[in-house]
Amino acid sequence: MTRFIRLFKIIYVLSRHRLDEYFDFNQLPRPLRWLFLLAPWRIFPITVQSRAQRLRLALEELGPVFIKFGQMLSTRRDLLPDDVADELQKLQDQVPPFSGEQATRIIEKALGQSVNELFSEFNATPLASASVAQVHSATMHNGDQVVVKVIRPGINKTIRGDLNLLYTLAQTIEKYSEDGRRLRPVQVVSDYERTIFNELDLLIEAGNTSQLKRNFQDSTLIYLPQVYWDYSRKNVLVMERIHGIPVADIAALRAQNTDMKKLAERGVEIFFTQVFRDSFFHADMHPGNIFVSTENPAEPQYIAIDCGIVGSLTHEDKNYLARILLAFFKRDYRQVAALHIESGWVPEDTPIAEFETSIRSVCEPIFEKPLKDISFGQILLRLFQTARQFNMQIQPQLVLLQKTLLNIEGLGRQIYPDLDLWNTAKPFMEDWMKQRSGPPGLLKAMREQGPEWLEQTSEVPHLILDAVQQVKRFKDYNEQYRQTLKLLTDEVIRGRKNQQRVWAGIAAIAVALFIAANNTVALQQVPTISWVIGIVGLYLLVLRR
Repeated sequence: MTRFIRLFKIIYVLSRHRLDEYFDFNQLPRPLRWLFLLAPWRIFPITVQSRAQRLRLALEELGPVFIKFGQMLSTRRDLLPDDVADELQKLQDQVPPFSGEQATRIIEKALGQSVNELFSEFNATPLASASVAQVHSATMHNGDQVVVKVIRPGINKTIRGDLNLLYTLAQTIEKYSEDGRRLRPVQVVSDYERTIFNELDLLIEAGNTSQLKRNFQDSTLIYLPQVYWDYSRKNVLVMERIHGIPVADIAALRAQNTDMKKLAERGVEIFFTQVFRDSFFHADMHPGNIFVSTENPAEPQYIAIDCGIVGSLTHEDKNYLARILLAFFKRDYRQVAALHIESGWVPEDTPIAEFETSIRSVCEPIFEKPLKDISFGQILLRLFQTARQFNMQIQPQLVLLQKTLLNIEGLGRQIYPDLDLWNTAKPFMEDWMKQRSGPPGLLKAMREQGPEWLEQTSEVPHLILDAVQQVKRFKDYNEQYRQTLKLLTDEVIRGRKNQQRVWAGIAAIAVALFIAANNTVALQQVPTISWVIGIVGLYLLVLRR
């Protein structure tokens, strides 16, 4: 019953905001068609708001799960029109907080101690509240200032119920809407399901934070907060409290004389270091999760939080991605197309000439802009959109990469409008390619894989012995095969000879009978030649046996 009421509310909200225009009613089943067509709110005209604005308002009205779904959709510019994606980026993940008493009970149950035993001070009023969790400030007994992140009570059940409804809606859209089939809504919901359930496990976020912190240990580029593992569980996370200026607060950054150009360039360097050096990148780097340290404005350092969503690339993905971008800026579209096929991102039977032509028609206009205004994120977006026309399979890691790159670009140019992303990133990628393929790359491989190679050397004698035995068995098998083949060949030859003898014997007997039949004398007076030929024929037949 609850699910039915929730479904009715979703239909009501979608219809009231006149999102029914997204549907082709002729393709809907009759009950749904009449439900939408006869809905009382259809008597009101569509407002002056755009379809994208109405979609955003509807998602906000439907609550936290739909808000986060809309936020995730905003990153899928390979699927959505630009106006819809831009509007969905405005979705605010702010919901009323749950009570401090509830938060206290969740913390105490998870950690098995009272908050007074755990902390010298705990503030029951949350610092921030979102759809999945809220954050409280606290002080450890040793004086460390921390934040305590607590998963919202009952959210798991709410998410599961709304996800089931989202799947129902996605299946309906995919079945009855031509545009829906193109957008693959069921697959989009499936991707969202994995993302949001990862966010419900705070130990995943803690592990991601620790990994990123280790990757940038003692770095002047970025700082990650310390995780207090002894105080962290699946639904409770305790981390160092950081203090800095929100990266979007440009006025405050300028007021402390921050080197804005260096700050923007360091953001690009951080991103490419995470992607190409570490193969592990923070994939939720929107302004709300990024701060700037106040300690040294001349050498600005970023501070990152909320590492629940991360991405990673394989060595092959990194290699192809770097080569594609370098080929693109050389306008070598044939190479761009070939690399897409070679990487397996598009089917190997893709007509490369046709693919190259499509890439050229989409990407060539980009070079009409000044080089510093070219967007890496838009390049990837246009390439992926073109590749989708050639049946490119969705690559989740590349979608995360493109989303993160767009965030970094937008952030960098907000900080420093003249940021030349290409000139900042190109030397980094070229150096990475050289390091990977040259002597340094070989030495690194030897350092990383050397112990494994040494460990395997103890097995070499056994492997050699096995190889010798295999060769011996192969020789024995080869000899048996040769003998069998000789027997078969001899049998074939013998069979051919026997067949020849049979026909010769039959022919000889036929000739003998013919000679005898043409003589009218008695049998004992038949010419000797006829007897001779007949005996030869019989001999040949007997020899065949």
